[in-house]
Amino acid sequence: MCYGYGPSRRSLLTAGLGIGAAAALATASPAEAASRRTGGSRVPPGLISIQLWTVRDDLSRDYDATLAYLAGIGYPRVELALGYFGRTARQLRRFLDRLGIRATSSHDGISADDAALETKIENALTLGQSYMVVPYLNSTSLDEWKAWAERMNVEAEAARSAGLRYGYHNHAHEFTTDLGGGRTPWDVLTSELDPRLVHLEIDIYWAVTGGIGRGVADPVGFTLDVIREAPQRVLQFHVKDRHLDGDMADLGAGTIDFRRIFDAHRVKEYIVENDTPDVTPRQTAEVGYRYLRRLRF
Repeated sequence: MCYGYGPSRRSLLTAGLGIGAAAALATASPAEAASRRTGGSRVPPGLISIQLWTVRDDLSRDYDATLAYLAGIGYPRVELALGYFGRTARQLRRFLDRLGIRATSSHDGISADDAALETKIENALTLGQSYMVVPYLNSTSLDEWKAWAERMNVEAEAARSAGLRYGYHNHAHEFTTDLGGGRTPWDVLTSELDPRLVHLEIDIYWAVTGGIGRGVADPVGFTLDVIREAPQRVLQFHVKDRHLDGDMADLGAGTIDFRRIFDAHRVKEYIVENDTPDVTPRQTAEVGYRYLRRLRF
């Protein structure tokens, strides 16, 4: 997810790919690979979701019709963003219940105070969420990252007491920003966030982009190392594809080998996202759902 105050879709990309990274990404597309190979596993349909940031323009024009369209595609879940569009949490829950969609997760910033945290948790419980995720933090200050991690641990403990899971969602800069002595924000987060309380929502596009930014030859392998080496559990994926030039892509139209990632690590939610849809947000949503339903690994 890439909010207006966050990095643009190009701001964290390198000027060009190294030969090794280009070769790793320029092989057959996942869609082509899927047509040639048949695995024994698939994404469980009930675990497919979509980050509503993807369809934000449609939501602003007609929230109800957009959610009804997503339900018609077959999405059983959504990850909330941008608030409730004039509804209370209770009213939104009733509306989603009528559509047959669950709001299982949300993107929420760190709360300003304990009262705001209590409200955030109460709303999540009313909506029937399982997860609350911090979507974006950015600083070049080591102390600020440490302070954020400390506060997230506090919020996560309160969330766990309420029966919710609390997570963090990455971009690319966590892997590429030097906070001094070669230490990155990702180093701080994975060392400071309590793995008993905080899980990770790995945005695959941004992890791959972070690997490219670090000059690795195998950015998908880098992403798998990120998943394997973190003390925190990876419970959610943002499934977002990447064109060879670095732009975000509709699923199956880009270069990321999701088969390889999904085969190596299973999660509780596979969340479709594309900040910059190739054609229209609704087409991105439909293409993404069908891609995840067809993929075998």
